[in-house]
Amino acid sequence: MADIAKFKVPVPPFQEQQKIAKILSTWDKAISTTERLIENSTQQKKALMQQLLTGKKRLLDDEGKRFESEWEEVRLDEVVSIGRGHAFKSEQYSEYGYKIVRVTNIDSSGNIDLTDCVSIPENTAKEFSKYELKDEDILLVMVGATVGKLGFVDDSILPALLNQNMWSLRTSNSQILYQEFLKHISSYIIARYMLTQQGSARGFFTQSTFSLVKFSIPNIKEQEKIATVLTNADKDIELLEQQLADLQQEKKALMQVLLTGKKRVIVEEVA
Repeated sequence: MADIAKFKVPVPPFQEQQKIAKILSTWDKAISTTERLIENSTQQKKALMQQLLTGKKRLLDDEGKRFESEWEEVRLDEVVSIGRGHAFKSEQYSEYGYKIVRVTNIDSSGNIDLTDCVSIPENTAKEFSKYELKDEDILLVMVGATVGKLGFVDDSILPALLNQNMWSLRTSNSQILYQEFLKHISSYIIARYMLTQQGSARGFFTQSTFSLVKFSIPNIKEQEKIATVLTNADKDIELLEQQLADLQQEKKALMQVLLTGKKRVIVEEVA
């Protein structure tokens, strides 16, 4: 503590300090406003999901008429194909080739970040083709501390293979279940399954019981409409999150030059 007290930092004249503080406060306000917008948009999307994925709110069809057909209850194994991951060995790893998606590559929002990932050579990957991921696959962590966490594949991470401790969920009949609709309703399916589990079973998903989970779906046209609305809501949130990241980075860069004197601000002289 004594060493910190003796640490010296250069400071500009008082009026310049005030001007710098005012500039940085403006960025702080913009960051806070964007954070509130993200929170509001996220809550609005949750409310929308609650209404649309339960049939409490019905959308309009292509003719402008509200959907009225009854929702059908289905069992998961009737409409979804569950793919298992593989326990790849470290001696198979290489610097280039097919990426291996691990549990740690999925963030809390379901995005897959392969900045820190391992790979296996392309010729080796051909031996594990049944673990190869496809665009729009839904990944589900089925064991461990983050059991129930979801990840969403897009073609930007492909080609890639699925590691152990996860399943991939894919519609087995696109005429009955729309994959993008499955993406949005998957959190409800997971919640339904979790409620049926007791004790230690909550930390481990078994395919034999998970595949028996039931949920309700509308006809394929209504599924497509619902998925479009919710995907657009996701895009709006992602745009705000990118704006927030940009603001935070810009403020950091501004602090670097203003708080070190590399860039000086103009202070109006008091008459």
